[in-house]
Amino acid sequence: MNKKFAGFALRKLAIMILTVFLISFAVFFIITLPPGDFLTNYIGRMADSGESVPPELVAELRAHYGLDQPFVVQYWKWISNILFHGDFGYSFLLSMPVTSVIKAYIVPTMVLSLVTMVFTYLISIPIGIYSAVRQYSVGDYLFTTIGFIGMAVPNFLMGIILMFISFKLTGNTMLGLFSPGMETAPWSMAKFIDLLKHSIIPVLVIGLMNTCSLMRTMRGQMLDELGKNYVMAARAKGLKAAFIRYKYCVRAALNPIASSIGWSLVNIFTGTTIVAIVLNLPSMGRVMHEALLDQDMYLAGSWLFLMAIMTVLGTFISDLLLAWLDPRARNEYLKG
Repeated sequence: MNKKFAGFALRKLAIMILTVFLISFAVFFIITLPPGDFLTNYIGRMADSGESVPPELVAELRAHYGLDQPFVVQYWKWISNILFHGDFGYSFLLSMPVTSVIKAYIVPTMVLSLVTMVFTYLISIPIGIYSAVRQYSVGDYLFTTIGFIGMAVPNFLMGIILMFISFKLTGNTMLGLFSPGMETAPWSMAKFIDLLKHSIIPVLVIGLMNTCSLMRTMRGQMLDELGKNYVMAARAKGLKAAFIRYKYCVRAALNPIASSIGWSLVNIFTGTTIVAIVLNLPSMGRVMHEALLDQDMYLAGSWLFLMAIMTVLGTFISDLLLAWLDPRARNEYLKG
C-alpha cells in the first residue's frame, strides 16, 4: 500500500507541475491582454497633469523593460527568471523588484489568512456537529439564522459595521493591524497585544462568510450520515450514540470540508482585497488591486501565479486528507 500511495503522490506531483506551467502561461496572457501597458497608463496620467514625455524616452523605457518584445519572449523571460533565479520581475508601480514587494507584504497577508482559516474551521465544524445532533433545537435555529445572515451580508459591509461598533464602544475604529506609531516600533509584548486587538475585526470579517458556509455544509453532511443504515446497525449492536457519532459519522462528514481546503485558503486571500481597502490593512490585496489598475504586469502576474500555486498545493493536500479520511476515496486513488 505504501508503494501504491507513493505512486499516487508522484502522479499527483507530475500533474501539479504541468498544471502550474499551464496556469503561468494563462496568467501572463491575461495580464498582457488589455490594450496598452504600464507605460501607456503612466504617459496618460502625465498628459492629464499637463506634462509631456519625450517619445525617445518612452521608446528607451519600453526597450529597457522588454515591453517592445513579442509576448512569447516576454513570457519566457519572466518564467525562466522565476524558475532559475527566483526573480519575479520589476514592479513599475512601486519602482522596486517584485520579490521585495512580496517579502514586504506576504508575512502580514499569510498570518492574517492562516489565522482566519484556523478560526473558520475551529468554529464551523463544532457548530455544524452541534446543529446536526441537536436538530431543530433553539441552538440549531440560532446558528442557522446567524449562518444565513453571515452568508448574505457582504464582507466589506460587515467590516464597516464592526468598525462603527468598535468606535462606539472604545472610541477606536481599529483600522490597520497596528495603532499609530506601533507599526514601526520594535517587537514587544505591547506591540503583540496591539496586533491581537487589531486582528479581531479583520479575522471576523474575512472568516465570517466561509465560516457560515462550512457550518451549513457540516450540518448537512452530519444529518445525512446520522440517517444511514450503518448508524442504526451500530446502535442495534449496543454501541453508544456518542461513540458512533465521533468515530464514524464525523469522519465521514468531514470529506467535503477536507476537499474544500484547496480553494478555501485562496478564497480568503482574494476575499481580503476589498476588506483590506476598507480596513486599511497592510496586505497584498491592496497592492494587487493597484497593480491590476495600473497594468503592472510583473507584480500582478506574479501574485496571481502564487495564488494559483497555493490552489494546486491545497488541492493536493485535500486529496491526501480524503485518502486518509475515507477508505472509498483511498481505494479509488490507489487503484492500479
